[in-house]
Amino acid sequence: RSKVFCSRRSASLSSSRPSVRVYAASSSSPFKPLDARLVLADGSVWKGTAFGARGTATGEVVFNTSLTGYQEILTDPSYAGQFVCFTCPHIGNVGTNTDDEESTKVHLGATIIHELSPMVSNHRNQKDLDTYLKEQNVLGIEGVDTRAITLRLRETGCLNGTISTDDSLSDDELLEMAKSFDIEGKDLISTVTTAEPYEWKDSTDEEWEFAGDGGAQRVKVVAYDFGVKRNILRRLASYGCDITVVPASFPADEVIAMNPDGVFLSNGPGDPSAVPYAVENTKKLVGKYPIFGICMGHQVLGQALGGSTYKLKFGHHGGNHPCKNIIAEGIQQVEITAQNHNFAVDVSAIGGDVMTSHINLNDQSCAGIESAEKQCFGIQYHPEASPGPHDADPAFKKFVDMCRA
Repeated sequence: RSKVFCSRRSASLSSSRPSVRVYAASSSSPFKPLDARLVLADGSVWKGTAFGARGTATGEVVFNTSLTGYQEILTDPSYAGQFVCFTCPHIGNVGTNTDDEESTKVHLGATIIHELSPMVSNHRNQKDLDTYLKEQNVLGIEGVDTRAITLRLRETGCLNGTISTDDSLSDDELLEMAKSFDIEGKDLISTVTTAEPYEWKDSTDEEWEFAGDGGAQRVKVVAYDFGVKRNILRRLASYGCDITVVPASFPADEVIAMNPDGVFLSNGPGDPSAVPYAVENTKKLVGKYPIFGICMGHQVLGQALGGSTYKLKFGHHGGNHPCKNIIAEGIQQVEITAQNHNFAVDVSAIGGDVMTSHINLNDQSCAGIESAEKQCFGIQYHPEASPGPHDADPAFKKFVDMCRA
Protein backbone atom coordinates (compact mmCIF):
# COMPACT_ATOMS: atom_id res chain seq x y z
CA ARG A 1 0.00 0.00 0.00
CA SER A 2 1.47 3.36 -1.03
CA LYS A 3 2.09 5.99 1.57
CA VAL A 4 1.40 9.66 0.84
CA PHE A 5 3.76 12.45 1.87
CA CYS A 6 2.65 16.09 1.54
CA SER A 7 4.64 19.30 1.35
CA ARG A 8 3.20 22.79 1.67
CA ARG A 9 4.47 25.95 0.07
CA SER A 10 3.87 29.31 1.61
CA ALA A 11 0.99 31.12 0.02
CA SER A 12 1.83 34.03 -2.21
CA LEU A 13 0.53 37.49 -1.36
CA SER A 14 -2.04 37.15 -4.11
CA SER A 15 -3.24 33.69 -3.04
CA SER A 16 -5.61 33.06 -0.18
CA ARG A 17 -4.88 29.32 0.11
CA PRO A 18 -1.59 27.37 0.25
CA SER A 19 -0.88 24.97 -2.58
CA VAL A 20 -0.45 21.26 -1.88
CA ARG A 21 1.86 18.95 -3.81
CA VAL A 22 1.25 15.19 -3.44
CA TYR A 23 3.97 12.51 -3.91
CA ALA A 24 3.29 8.76 -4.09
CA ALA A 25 6.07 6.88 -2.28
CA SER A 26 7.35 3.56 -3.59
CA SER A 27 5.70 0.55 -2.00
CA SER A 28 8.99 -1.38 -1.93
CA SER A 29 10.81 -1.59 1.39
CA PRO A 30 14.41 -0.33 1.66
CA PHE A 31 15.17 -3.38 3.81
CA LYS A 32 16.08 -6.82 2.51
CA PRO A 33 13.54 -9.55 3.28
CA LEU A 34 14.36 -12.01 6.05
CA ASP A 35 13.57 -15.02 3.89
CA ALA A 36 16.22 -17.48 5.10
CA ARG A 37 16.99 -19.13 8.45
CA LEU A 38 20.05 -20.77 9.92
CA VAL A 39 19.16 -23.11 12.78
CA LEU A 40 22.09 -24.45 14.78
CA ALA A 41 22.07 -27.69 16.73
CA ASP A 42 22.12 -25.74 20.02
CA GLY A 43 18.65 -24.41 19.20
CA SER A 44 19.65 -20.88 18.17
CA VAL A 45 17.87 -19.41 15.15
CA TRP A 46 19.50 -16.82 12.91
CA LYS A 47 17.29 -15.00 10.41
CA GLY A 48 18.78 -13.46 7.30
CA THR A 49 18.39 -12.85 3.59
CA ALA A 50 18.77 -15.61 1.04
CA PHE A 51 21.13 -15.42 -1.92
CA GLY A 52 22.33 -18.11 -4.27
CA ALA A 53 20.07 -21.14 -4.54
CA ARG A 54 16.84 -21.71 -2.63
CA GLY A 55 15.94 -24.79 -0.62
CA THR A 56 17.14 -26.55 2.52
CA ALA A 57 20.59 -27.95 3.37
CA THR A 58 22.29 -29.37 6.46
CA GLY A 59 25.99 -29.43 7.31
CA GLU A 60 28.68 -28.79 9.89
CA VAL A 61 29.18 -25.06 10.47
CA VAL A 62 32.78 -23.80 10.62
CA PHE A 63 34.21 -20.29 10.50
CA ASN A 64 36.99 -19.10 8.20
CA THR A 65 39.07 -16.03 9.05
CA SER A 66 40.59 -15.42 5.60
CA LEU A 67 40.21 -11.89 4.28
CA THR A 68 40.62 -12.91 0.63
CA GLY A 69 40.07 -15.92 -1.58
CA TYR A 70 36.41 -16.69 -0.99
CA GLN A 71 36.05 -18.41 -4.36
CA GLU A 72 39.01 -20.69 -3.65
CA ILE A 73 37.35 -21.56 -0.33
CA LEU A 74 34.00 -22.24 -2.01
CA THR A 75 35.56 -24.64 -4.50
CA ASP A 76 37.93 -26.41 -2.09
CA PRO A 77 36.80 -30.07 -1.93
CA SER A 78 37.93 -30.22 1.71
CA TYR A 79 34.78 -28.27 2.63
CA ALA A 80 32.40 -30.99 1.47
CA GLY A 81 29.76 -31.54 4.14
CA GLN A 82 30.34 -28.14 5.74
CA PHE A 83 28.87 -24.64 5.83
CA VAL A 84 31.43 -21.82 5.94
CA CYS A 85 30.80 -18.74 8.06
CA PHE A 86 33.10 -15.99 6.79
CA THR A 87 34.40 -13.64 9.48
CA CYS A 88 35.30 -11.09 6.80
CA PRO A 89 32.10 -8.99 6.78
CA HIS A 90 32.03 -8.07 3.09
CA ILE A 91 31.97 -10.94 0.58
CA GLY A 92 31.42 -10.89 -3.18
CA ASN A 93 33.14 -7.60 -4.02
CA VAL A 94 35.46 -9.12 -6.66
CA GLY A 95 32.90 -11.47 -8.19
CA THR A 96 33.97 -14.88 -9.49
CA ASN A 97 35.99 -16.27 -12.38
CA THR A 98 36.95 -19.70 -13.68
CA ASP A 99 40.69 -19.16 -13.12
CA ASP A 100 40.27 -19.03 -9.34
CA GLU A 101 38.33 -22.28 -9.03
CA GLU A 102 40.17 -24.98 -7.06
CA SER A 103 38.04 -27.78 -8.50
CA THR A 104 35.20 -28.38 -10.93
CA LYS A 105 32.44 -27.09 -8.63
CA VAL A 106 31.49 -25.57 -5.27
CA HIS A 107 31.80 -28.31 -2.66
CA LEU A 108 30.64 -26.67 0.55
CA GLY A 109 26.97 -26.98 1.50
CA ALA A 110 26.17 -23.31 2.14
CA THR A 111 27.73 -19.88 2.58
CA ILE A 112 27.12 -17.71 5.66
CA ILE A 113 28.12 -14.05 5.43
CA HIS A 114 27.37 -10.71 7.04
CA GLU A 115 26.88 -8.73 3.83
CA LEU A 116 26.81 -9.61 0.14
CA SER A 117 28.51 -6.87 -1.83
CA PRO A 118 25.89 -4.90 -3.81
CA MET A 119 28.38 -4.34 -6.62
CA VAL A 120 31.34 -6.10 -8.19
CA SER A 121 34.57 -4.28 -9.03
CA ASN A 122 37.37 -6.38 -10.50
CA HIS A 123 38.75 -6.67 -14.01
CA ARG A 124 38.86 -10.49 -13.73
CA ASN A 125 35.20 -10.82 -12.75
CA GLN A 126 33.02 -13.04 -14.93
CA LYS A 127 29.98 -13.55 -12.72
CA ASP A 128 28.65 -12.11 -9.47
CA LEU A 129 28.57 -14.39 -6.42
CA ASP A 130 24.78 -14.60 -6.22
CA THR A 131 24.50 -15.83 -9.82
CA TYR A 132 27.47 -18.15 -9.38
CA LEU A 133 25.93 -19.90 -6.36
CA LYS A 134 22.53 -20.13 -8.06
CA GLU A 135 24.15 -21.97 -10.97
CA GLN A 136 26.01 -24.22 -8.53
CA ASN A 137 22.79 -24.90 -6.56
CA VAL A 138 24.41 -23.77 -3.31
CA LEU A 139 22.53 -21.82 -0.65
CA GLY A 140 23.71 -18.58 0.88
CA ILE A 141 22.47 -16.47 3.79
CA GLU A 142 23.49 -12.88 4.50
CA GLY A 143 22.54 -10.33 7.11
CA VAL A 144 23.32 -12.56 10.08
CA ASP A 145 25.71 -11.64 12.88
CA THR A 146 28.73 -13.65 11.77
CA ARG A 147 30.80 -12.37 14.72
CA ALA A 148 28.27 -13.78 17.19
CA ILE A 149 28.12 -17.09 15.31
CA THR A 150 31.92 -17.32 15.31
CA LEU A 151 32.13 -16.65 19.04
CA ARG A 152 29.50 -19.31 19.64
CA LEU A 153 31.48 -21.85 17.62
CA ARG A 154 34.67 -20.96 19.48
CA GLU A 155 32.97 -21.44 22.83
CA THR A 156 30.91 -24.56 22.12
CA GLY A 157 32.90 -26.13 19.31
CA CYS A 158 31.67 -26.91 15.82
CA LEU A 159 27.90 -27.09 15.53
CA ASN A 160 25.79 -28.69 12.85
CA GLY A 161 23.22 -26.44 11.25
CA THR A 162 20.40 -26.30 8.75
CA ILE A 163 19.78 -23.42 6.35
CA SER A 164 16.38 -23.13 4.71
CA THR A 165 14.29 -20.76 2.62
CA ASP A 166 11.23 -23.02 2.99
CA ASP A 167 8.57 -21.31 5.12
CA SER A 168 6.64 -24.56 5.46
CA LEU A 169 9.37 -26.01 7.70
CA SER A 170 9.24 -25.01 11.35
CA ASP A 171 12.28 -24.07 13.41
CA ASP A 172 11.87 -27.30 15.35
CA GLU A 173 11.95 -29.35 12.15
CA LEU A 174 15.11 -27.59 10.99
CA LEU A 175 16.63 -28.15 14.43
CA GLU A 176 15.93 -31.86 14.21
CA MET A 177 17.68 -31.99 10.82
CA ALA A 178 20.73 -30.28 12.31
CA LYS A 179 20.84 -32.63 15.30
CA SER A 180 20.59 -35.73 13.10
CA PHE A 181 23.61 -34.77 10.96
CA ASP A 182 27.09 -36.03 11.88
CA ILE A 183 30.34 -35.68 9.95
CA GLU A 184 32.38 -37.91 12.26
CA GLY A 185 32.93 -41.41 10.94
CA LYS A 186 31.97 -40.38 7.38
CA ASP A 187 34.12 -41.18 4.37
CA LEU A 188 33.72 -38.01 2.33
CA ILE A 189 36.81 -38.33 0.16
CA SER A 190 35.04 -41.03 -1.87
CA THR A 191 32.49 -38.36 -2.86
CA VAL A 192 35.06 -35.90 -4.23
CA THR A 193 37.87 -38.05 -5.66
CA THR A 194 38.42 -38.59 -9.35
CA ALA A 195 36.76 -41.63 -10.92
CA GLU A 196 39.72 -42.43 -13.19
CA PRO A 197 43.46 -41.67 -13.27
CA TYR A 198 44.54 -38.67 -15.34
CA GLU A 199 47.68 -36.73 -16.19
CA TRP A 200 48.19 -33.21 -14.86
CA LYS A 201 50.48 -30.90 -16.86
CA ASP A 202 49.60 -27.31 -15.99
CA SER A 203 52.05 -25.34 -13.87
CA THR A 204 51.49 -22.01 -12.16
CA ASP A 205 50.77 -19.25 -14.68
CA GLU A 206 53.77 -17.02 -15.35
CA GLU A 207 52.09 -13.94 -13.89
CA TRP A 208 51.65 -15.74 -10.55
CA GLU A 209 54.92 -17.70 -10.46
CA PHE A 210 57.48 -16.76 -7.82
CA ALA A 211 59.63 -19.77 -6.91
CA GLY A 212 59.30 -22.77 -9.20
CA ASP A 213 62.17 -24.60 -10.92
CA GLY A 214 60.35 -26.62 -13.54
CA GLY A 215 63.31 -26.45 -15.89
CA ALA A 216 65.36 -28.82 -13.71
CA GLN A 217 65.26 -32.60 -13.83
CA ARG A 218 61.65 -33.79 -14.09
CA VAL A 219 60.31 -36.37 -11.67
CA LYS A 220 57.36 -38.78 -11.94
CA VAL A 221 54.86 -38.37 -9.12
CA VAL A 222 51.68 -40.30 -8.39
CA ALA A 223 49.19 -38.05 -6.58
CA TYR A 224 46.38 -39.63 -4.57
CA ASP A 225 43.27 -37.51 -5.02
CA PHE A 226 41.49 -37.28 -1.66
CA GLY A 227 39.99 -33.97 -2.83
CA VAL A 228 43.03 -32.30 -4.34
CA LYS A 229 43.12 -28.57 -5.07
CA ARG A 230 44.25 -27.48 -8.50
CA ASN A 231 46.82 -25.07 -7.17
CA ILE A 232 48.59 -27.89 -5.32
CA LEU A 233 49.00 -29.70 -8.62
CA ARG A 234 50.18 -26.49 -10.28
CA ARG A 235 52.84 -25.97 -7.62
CA LEU A 236 54.07 -29.56 -7.96
CA ALA A 237 54.26 -29.11 -11.74
CA SER A 238 56.09 -25.80 -11.34
CA TYR A 239 58.75 -27.56 -9.26
CA GLY A 240 59.33 -30.17 -11.95
CA CYS A 241 56.76 -32.94 -11.39
CA ASP A 242 55.07 -34.96 -14.11
CA ILE A 243 51.91 -35.93 -12.26
CA THR A 244 49.52 -38.84 -12.56
CA VAL A 245 46.46 -38.23 -10.39
CA VAL A 246 44.76 -41.41 -9.16
CA PRO A 247 41.53 -42.15 -7.25
CA ALA A 248 41.59 -42.28 -3.45
CA SER A 249 41.17 -46.08 -3.44
CA PHE A 250 43.78 -46.76 -6.14
CA PRO A 251 45.65 -49.96 -5.12
CA ALA A 252 49.21 -49.52 -3.88
CA ASP A 253 50.36 -52.44 -6.06
CA GLU A 254 49.31 -50.51 -9.16
CA VAL A 255 51.22 -47.45 -7.94
CA ILE A 256 54.31 -49.62 -7.49
CA ALA A 257 53.86 -50.94 -11.04
CA MET A 258 53.99 -47.35 -12.30
CA ASN A 259 57.49 -46.98 -10.77
CA PRO A 260 57.16 -43.34 -9.69
CA ASP A 261 59.89 -41.18 -8.18
CA GLY A 262 57.54 -40.11 -5.39
CA VAL A 263 53.99 -40.29 -4.03
CA PHE A 264 51.85 -37.36 -3.01
CA LEU A 265 48.84 -37.57 -0.63
CA SER A 266 46.40 -34.71 -1.12
CA ASN A 267 44.04 -32.71 1.04
CA GLY A 268 40.43 -33.82 1.40
CA PRO A 269 37.23 -33.63 3.47
CA GLY A 270 35.77 -35.56 6.37
CA ASP A 271 37.05 -37.85 9.09
CA PRO A 272 40.52 -39.33 8.37
CA SER A 273 39.75 -42.34 10.58
CA ALA A 274 36.92 -43.26 8.20
CA VAL A 275 39.24 -44.04 5.25
CA PRO A 276 41.17 -47.18 6.29
CA TYR A 277 41.70 -48.14 2.64
CA ALA A 278 43.78 -45.00 2.12
CA VAL A 279 45.81 -45.77 5.24
CA GLU A 280 46.46 -49.37 4.15
CA ASN A 281 47.61 -48.31 0.69
CA THR A 282 49.95 -45.74 2.23
CA LYS A 283 51.44 -48.35 4.58
CA LYS A 284 52.45 -50.40 1.54
CA LEU A 285 54.19 -47.40 -0.03
CA VAL A 286 56.00 -45.99 3.02
CA GLY A 287 59.73 -46.66 2.76
CA LYS A 288 59.57 -47.48 -0.95
CA TYR A 289 59.21 -43.94 -2.28
CA PRO A 290 59.45 -40.40 -0.94
CA ILE A 291 55.98 -39.44 0.31
CA PHE A 292 54.54 -35.97 0.94
CA GLY A 293 51.13 -35.42 2.52
CA ILE A 294 49.09 -32.23 2.89
CA CYS A 295 46.16 -31.87 5.31
CA MET A 296 44.11 -35.09 4.88
CA GLY A 297 47.23 -36.60 3.30
CA HIS A 298 49.19 -35.68 6.43
CA GLN A 299 46.53 -37.37 8.58
CA VAL A 300 46.51 -40.50 6.42
CA LEU A 301 50.30 -40.65 6.57
CA GLY A 302 50.22 -40.19 10.34
CA GLN A 303 47.93 -43.20 10.70
CA ALA A 304 50.06 -45.26 8.32
CA LEU A 305 53.06 -44.57 10.57
CA GLY A 306 51.20 -45.78 13.65
CA GLY A 307 49.45 -42.66 14.92
CA SER A 308 45.79 -41.81 15.28
CA THR A 309 43.58 -38.77 14.69
CA TYR A 310 41.14 -36.79 16.82
CA LYS A 311 38.67 -34.00 16.24
CA LEU A 312 39.58 -30.45 17.23
CA LYS A 313 37.11 -28.25 19.09
CA PHE A 314 36.45 -25.89 16.18
CA GLY A 315 39.22 -26.70 13.73
CA HIS A 316 41.64 -24.43 11.92
CA HIS A 317 40.23 -22.49 8.97
CA GLY A 318 41.99 -19.36 7.73
CA GLY A 319 45.03 -17.81 6.12
CA ASN A 320 47.00 -16.60 9.14
CA HIS A 321 47.87 -19.59 11.36
CA PRO A 322 51.42 -19.52 12.78
CA CYS A 323 53.31 -22.84 12.73
CA LYS A 324 56.74 -23.32 14.24
CA ASN A 325 59.41 -25.61 12.78
CA ILE A 326 60.77 -27.36 15.87
CA ILE A 327 63.41 -29.49 14.13
CA ALA A 328 65.21 -26.77 12.17
CA GLU A 329 68.75 -26.47 13.46
CA GLY A 330 70.10 -23.16 14.64
CA ILE A 331 67.07 -21.02 13.82
CA GLN A 332 63.64 -20.20 15.20
CA GLN A 333 61.50 -20.58 12.09
CA VAL A 334 57.80 -19.70 12.08
CA GLU A 335 55.60 -19.93 8.99
CA ILE A 336 52.31 -18.08 8.60
CA THR A 337 50.09 -20.69 6.99
CA ALA A 338 46.72 -21.30 5.36
CA GLN A 339 44.75 -24.06 7.06
CA ASN A 340 41.46 -25.89 6.63
CA HIS A 341 40.87 -28.93 8.82
CA ASN A 342 38.82 -30.16 11.77
CA PHE A 343 41.01 -33.14 12.70
CA ALA A 344 44.60 -33.46 13.89
CA VAL A 345 47.20 -36.20 14.26
CA ASP A 346 47.98 -37.71 17.68
CA VAL A 347 51.64 -38.70 17.44
CA SER A 348 51.92 -40.28 20.90
CA ALA A 349 51.79 -43.82 19.53
CA ILE A 350 54.21 -43.26 16.64
CA GLY A 351 57.61 -44.83 17.20
CA GLY A 352 60.91 -45.09 15.33
CA ASP A 353 62.52 -41.96 13.97
CA VAL A 354 59.19 -40.29 13.14
CA MET A 355 59.14 -36.89 14.82
CA THR A 356 56.85 -33.91 15.09
CA SER A 357 58.36 -31.32 12.77
CA HIS A 358 55.92 -28.43 13.25
CA ILE A 359 53.46 -27.29 15.88
CA ASN A 360 50.54 -24.90 15.58
CA LEU A 361 51.37 -21.98 17.88
CA ASN A 362 47.68 -21.24 18.52
CA ASP A 363 46.95 -24.54 20.30
CA GLN A 364 50.21 -26.55 20.20
CA SER A 365 48.63 -29.27 18.03
CA CYS A 366 50.78 -31.26 15.63
CA ALA A 367 51.22 -29.40 12.34
CA GLY A 368 53.84 -31.61 10.73
CA ILE A 369 55.55 -35.01 10.95
CA GLU A 370 58.72 -36.30 9.32
CA SER A 371 60.81 -39.46 9.02
CA ALA A 372 64.28 -39.23 7.50
CA GLU A 373 64.63 -43.02 7.49
CA LYS A 374 61.36 -43.61 5.62
CA GLN A 375 61.77 -40.52 3.41
CA CYS A 376 58.33 -39.11 4.15
CA PHE A 377 56.80 -36.02 5.68
CA GLY A 378 53.41 -34.43 6.09
CA ILE A 379 52.12 -30.98 6.97
CA GLN A 380 48.71 -30.08 8.33
CA TYR A 381 48.56 -26.78 6.48
CA HIS A 382 48.34 -25.68 2.83
CA PRO A 383 51.62 -24.53 1.25
CA GLU A 384 50.04 -23.73 -2.12
CA ALA A 385 48.81 -20.29 -0.94
CA SER A 386 45.36 -20.44 -2.47
CA PRO A 387 44.31 -18.41 -0.61
CA GLY A 388 47.08 -17.63 1.83
CA PRO A 389 50.74 -16.66 2.31
CA HIS A 390 53.76 -18.14 0.52
CA ASP A 391 55.80 -19.00 3.62
CA ALA A 392 55.34 -22.76 3.27
CA ASP A 393 55.89 -23.04 -0.49
CA PRO A 394 59.41 -24.51 -0.01
CA ALA A 395 57.72 -27.74 1.13
CA PHE A 396 57.15 -28.55 -2.55
CA LYS A 397 60.85 -28.10 -3.30
CA LYS A 398 61.74 -30.29 -0.34
CA PHE A 399 59.57 -33.10 -1.71
CA VAL A 400 60.92 -32.78 -5.25
CA ASP A 401 64.50 -32.77 -3.97
CA MET A 402 63.75 -36.04 -2.15
CA CYS A 403 62.38 -37.49 -5.39
CA ARG A 404 65.52 -36.44 -7.30
CA ALA A 405 67.97 -37.79 -4.70
